[in-house]
Amino acid sequence: MQALPSWLLNRASARGRRLVAEALARDGMRMPHHAVLSAVADLEPVAQAELGRTTGFDPKDMVGILNDLQGRDLVTRAPDPNDRRKNAITLTPEGRKRLTRLAKLGDEANEALLSALSPAERELFLALLQRVVEGEGEGDVVPSS
Repeated sequence: MQALPSWLLNRASARGRRLVAEALARDGMRMPHHAVLSAVADLEPVAQAELGRTTGFDPKDMVGILNDLQGRDLVTRAPDPNDRRKNAITLTPEGRKRLTRLAKLGDEANEALLSALSPAERELFLALLQRVVEGEGEGDVVPSS
């Protein structure tokens, strides 16, 4: 079993998540909060509902995450000028600074994850993983016997 690609990918993924979570925790951030902060940076200004759809977080969880981020002065929520029934989320200057620090921590975690590989092996490994991810949905049906 331990030689199966699915088992190995799961173990590598779990190690990667652990390393990133530990790195973010050094700056007082949890992974869901970082995911939302990153999504806001990519999409801002973004409606709260759209942010939830993009990140996949349950709306109740999204409210809690945004409350935490707003309480830390990392994001602002204000009525959307195009639709006052919606909240538009944007990063604060402190949120941008924090995201830059978190990116460095994430890079360090990914460096640790791939530390056993040479630069050439890393490049090949990432290219192969990308091909596996891009093939998602292709041939995903397991043939019956």
